[in-house]
Amino acid sequence: MAKIKVQSVEPNIADLVNGWLKSYKLDYKLEQESLNTEIDQALNDYFSKSGGKGGNRPDAKLLLRSSDGKYYPILIEYKGYKDKLIKLDSEKNVANKNSKNEPDYKNINSYAVNGAVHYANAILHYTGYTDVIAIGVTGFKNDSGKLEHSIGVYYVSKSNFGVGQKVDDYTDLSFLKKENFDAFIEKVGLLSLTQEEIEKLKERREREIDASLVKLNNDIYQNEKGLGENDRVYLVAASIMATLGDVEHNVYPLKKSDLISSDEKDNTDGDIMVRKIKAFLAAKKLPEDKRDLIVRTLQNTLTTDNINKVENGETQLKRVFTKIVDDLGIYYKIGLTTDFTGKLFNEMYGWLGFTQDKLNDVVLTPSYVATLLVKLARVNKDSYVWDFATGSAGLLVATMNEMLIDAKDKIKSPEQLAIKSAQIKATQLLGLEILSSVYMLAILNMIMMGDGSSNILNKDSLKDFNGNYGFGNTNDKFPANAFVLNPPYSAPGNGMVFVEKALSMMEKGYAAIIIQNSAGSGKASGYNKKILKHSTLLASIKMPIDLFVGKSSVQTNVYVFRVGEAHQKDDVVKFIDFSNDGYTRSNRKKASCNLFDTDNAKGRYQEVVDLVRYGKSKLNIFTEKEYYEGTIDPENGADWNQTSPIDTKPTLEDFKKTVSDYLAWEVSTLLKNQDNENERLGK
Repeated sequence: MAKIKVQSVEPNIADLVNGWLKSYKLDYKLEQESLNTEIDQALNDYFSKSGGKGGNRPDAKLLLRSSDGKYYPILIEYKGYKDKLIKLDSEKNVANKNSKNEPDYKNINSYAVNGAVHYANAILHYTGYTDVIAIGVTGFKNDSGKLEHSIGVYYVSKSNFGVGQKVDDYTDLSFLKKENFDAFIEKVGLLSLTQEEIEKLKERREREIDASLVKLNNDIYQNEKGLGENDRVYLVAASIMATLGDVEHNVYPLKKSDLISSDEKDNTDGDIMVRKIKAFLAAKKLPEDKRDLIVRTLQNTLTTDNINKVENGETQLKRVFTKIVDDLGIYYKIGLTTDFTGKLFNEMYGWLGFTQDKLNDVVLTPSYVATLLVKLARVNKDSYVWDFATGSAGLLVATMNEMLIDAKDKIKSPEQLAIKSAQIKATQLLGLEILSSVYMLAILNMIMMGDGSSNILNKDSLKDFNGNYGFGNTNDKFPANAFVLNPPYSAPGNGMVFVEKALSMMEKGYAAIIIQNSAGSGKASGYNKKILKHSTLLASIKMPIDLFVGKSSVQTNVYVFRVGEAHQKDDVVKFIDFSNDGYTRSNRKKASCNLFDTDNAKGRYQEVVDLVRYGKSKLNIFTEKEYYEGTIDPENGADWNQTSPIDTKPTLEDFKKTVSDYLAWEVSTLLKNQDNENERLGK
């Protein structure tokens, strides 16, 4: 007998929900109706539920305002089958991505909540809205012919990386009524992710970012000719700044449609983008001279004739801008706490005209290593941290995150927390980067990660820096009490020249650096001896040989210092062999993930921090072969890479084992000879 096909009740669900919205006296819009230009354009620009271009049309949509004046887009999707409300993955997240981190179009198309969350991500990607409510409704007719329904309500925002969080269970949508909406938003505000959930989502997003960066790099490199090496990097930086926006200060993200490809004087696509960047930087309240420096640097690329030349109704600038926004917008607009531009740089470093030596110098510190350095430097909410070779500012991003977490843990007044957070970003971080193209990435990174860009300086830290703030109170010394560094290894002493200068300018505090291993075994002995006259070496940590995947294998060590106290010959140094950090790495370019926690990596990293701070009592995962407490000669400077001594004196147990092995061999030989003799005699 042929199986009876179940009839969809979607029209009935639509009538039901639209009836509710009408009874609530809400100004809702149906599938074909316009909500506003910005949202309409975003839905049109985002990839469709089937993977094509545009055509995203929620069944119903609203724009509601809470009592604090903030607007929330509400996107509703209907389905008409019993089991089509939502599809979750193994981690209970809305399953809109498959195992390869690609859109799962089947789920997005088939399930009501999944479709609504898809629409919400279009809003996050292409508009200035940061918080969206995604609602799915489906149902069926029971045996009595009565319509039954189920509702899924999810909060999709920058804070949950666009994945979405369930708000609560509901039987209707009356929480959208004007008199109920503030209470609903208050409930949304109480939603939070655990640190473990945040870390999982970050790792997932980072894998997606890697894939998107590869795609962007290949596309621009192969198809966009005539762009200089630095120009390409500046175009990416400019496009991101222009589309970030600052809605609170009435600076709206630059849209693709805003670039009109005109050849009118002062109104080219480049002129339009420059004006938007100026407005954005002003809204961020960056010092005027800092804003001028950034604009001048980017303007030289954005306003050139070639890139603004109109061909077939479109400029090269608009074409490149479109690729950047389409491929990357969803990631950089969702406020990731990761070294996004560091990843960007590592993918596109081939664009920059470095020599091979210089290329090897500009290496992204993996985020988990950056966090390790920050913790070893004992950074907290009251720290003043500087980095003398900041690169794309990955270490300062990790620093800022740690400081903000500590502030949140210790300050319970929302008002005081806001004041402290602003202070951290504006006055407690300082970074120096000499390469202008990399400097622009550092600026961009700190802006995206919370705007700690005020004191990122385009200076030579060895020649042009006197220890003062770079902007604002330029006559005041930066009161550094923490130092983190991954220096260029081609610099004198493998980069220890930076360490010596930085620590000599500090009165107290802690420092953690990662550097080529040879710096501690003779290559930098002169600098090391100078350092030990004012700072104490607390620990020497041997890192995995394959730590920097994709670069030539180089042995690195992390050195940890207490600043302001000369090293004494009897001071104990903790030597840790961290060759096995718990991670397995691969260098497969097409792999969705090249880093795997195979041996309790997170536990090992925490134990290293504890061992450096508290000593042998914290030994748990590591053995005494991997942890050794010894001393160095402050007048040597080449004895920083020690290992646990091997005791060659035989023990009684060694003797017993040797005798046992010998007797076993003797018996075996005698038996074998007896067997041979019996065989010869024919027995």
